[in-house]
Amino acid sequence: NSAHWARVYAGLDIKMTETREAALASKAWPFEEARRLLKRFAQSPPEKGYVLFETGYGPSGLPHIGTFGEVARTTMIRRAFEEISDIPTKMVCFSDDLDGMRKIPSNVPNADSLTEHLQRPLTRVPDPFGTHDSFGDHNNAMLRRFLDTFGFEYDFISATEFYSSGKFDKVLLRAVEKYDKVMAVMLKSLREERR
Repeated sequence: NSAHWARVYAGLDIKMTETREAALASKAWPFEEARRLLKRFAQSPPEKGYVLFETGYGPSGLPHIGTFGEVARTTMIRRAFEEISDIPTKMVCFSDDLDGMRKIPSNVPNADSLTEHLQRPLTRVPDPFGTHDSFGDHNNAMLRRFLDTFGFEYDFISATEFYSSGKFDKVLLRAVEKYDKVMAVMLKSLREERR
């Protein structure tokens, strides 16, 4: 309710406006999610100075309405959060372009030429369109053009770039260090045949 949120905002020294009050009372799901997120910062803002919103996709095929929906839903929650909070935000669109090509898309030229590249990382599969260094690079470019056409604000991150540049090294070394604890959590979520 608005009275509860007014108390939360008083603690964060945030100015209430009519628009903000309406957003705080809204029953629309983006505002419900944004309020849930804001509760995490009721005592203090995030240490890094902003709230990170992240969406991701696997570039194994051309971007489609599902890809758009992932980014649109994340953007809706981000915008709702910005309406009810003065905490800065950032949004990342992460491409899992090191995923292996599990099947050959039917909507690409020269599809037969891709057979020998099954299971290879998408950024190591030749671009069947002949316009980019790899199929993953082609689809990443298509996604960025697609998102830019609709005016989404985001930072693009490629798994290939992050792994090859060493940006994930610190976290990977930490995961190895905590391997047994990580596996104890992961194994609970996997079916027997995947363990």
